[in-house]
Amino acid sequence: MNRHGGNYAVSSDRTIGRRSLLKAAGVTALASTLAATTAGRASAVEELAWDAIVIGAGYAGGTAARELAAKGLNTLVLEARDRIGGRIWTGSFAGEQVDIGGGWFGPGQTNVERELQRYHITTSLDVAATRAVMPSATGFTSQSPADAFGHLGTLFGQFYAGSETYFERPLEPLYRKDLLASVDATSLAARLDQLGLSATDQKWINGSTSVFAGGPSSSGGLAGMAQWFQLAGGTYEGFESTMSLKPAGGMVSILKAMFAESTARIRYNSPVTAVTDTGSGLTKVKTAGGLVYQAPVVVVAVPVNVWRTITFNPGLPKVHADAALEGVGVPTATKLWLQVSGVSDAVYAQAPEGSPILLMLPQKQLADGSRLYVAFAGSGLNVSDAAAVKAAVRGLVPEATVVDYRAMQWGKEAYTRGGWGLRKPGQLLRQLPAIQQPHGRMVFAGSDIASGWYGAFVEGAIESGLTAAQQAAVIAG
Repeated sequence: MNRHGGNYAVSSDRTIGRRSLLKAAGVTALASTLAATTAGRASAVEELAWDAIVIGAGYAGGTAARELAAKGLNTLVLEARDRIGGRIWTGSFAGEQVDIGGGWFGPGQTNVERELQRYHITTSLDVAATRAVMPSATGFTSQSPADAFGHLGTLFGQFYAGSETYFERPLEPLYRKDLLASVDATSLAARLDQLGLSATDQKWINGSTSVFAGGPSSSGGLAGMAQWFQLAGGTYEGFESTMSLKPAGGMVSILKAMFAESTARIRYNSPVTAVTDTGSGLTKVKTAGGLVYQAPVVVVAVPVNVWRTITFNPGLPKVHADAALEGVGVPTATKLWLQVSGVSDAVYAQAPEGSPILLMLPQKQLADGSRLYVAFAGSGLNVSDAAAVKAAVRGLVPEATVVDYRAMQWGKEAYTRGGWGLRKPGQLLRQLPAIQQPHGRMVFAGSDIASGWYGAFVEGAIESGLTAAQQAAVIAG
């Protein structure tokens, strides 16, 4: 992967778009003061005057930028990192290509399917488990995947009972708003308490809910996961299939192709610190490096958790400000890649809520007989302590020896401040549809605010990016 994106930025001698030319007189003075800082890279006017600015080069930002550029708008993308992808990150571990952020597509995600076809990107099925390790009354028990997943299917049916009515049209989450009023405030933990399950069955379910909540199930909303369940067809098999397809080239492959096709310009290492609507038809965007860019419209395509790191002038509407304060991305989300020896089969392992490791998923077997695993840690595991990580793995699979591991704590990453998105209790009805609406000359995009496959899915990011591009094109005029 070219982390510096040299193949994706267009040359610096591009001409300015017609909208920018009409506004050039208004920025001449400011441009001249910055000429020294931009010498050797691009003209000062080109640095400042754009038809549209997109903040963030993740899937939502990449989609919006491609679509705006295709409409003829001279588009700039400001990315805080030295890579594209945001919470999607294809890297390497144990000599293999791995997805440090993200990992899977699923069938029925129509935006993704369309993009895969557009760019002729193939997918392959993920590794199938040959043994399942599940909680028991006294610890853990090994079962066949058919038995374990069959019982999980029964439990999921009980847990999400009724969601087929309040999410009758899961791509339109507010279609039965009247029924959601009594569900949206319910946490995953509260739903578990309603069911009166046996102690063992409680462990089987809360192991799943706490994975997505990143810790206590009380922090995740029932409506948040029930919508995913219905989007996947309302079955456990369908829900599991959302993590079944791996694209050739890694999860960043579609986004790479988007930027390769687009004429949008990317500026890396450019974290945005302020966005100001001047009231004169232009919006200024200031970066940590001190440069100020201007355009008639700005697309804010960073995670909701990051909004609070940007100064917005004037301030954000209440729905956006509240979302920034509460957060949507799971703050304790921690993903590990493990290289494990001593285990001959492909073990799926799931632990109850509060465990140091909540879930282990088998991945590729390596030439030396060891196997890669993806794991998701509980909030109490110190992933900097190798001994603690090794002990946590042995606690699930006693014969396993951790050869090496790589951990990513997304909540500690400055430009995400959280991992996958999961709506908290009450957030759906408090946020939609208002959080999806423009604010002056600012438009918002990201999987966190998508209508359908929101939060944890590239599908939702593409959906939101397409919507934002339409909104931004109208504002740009």
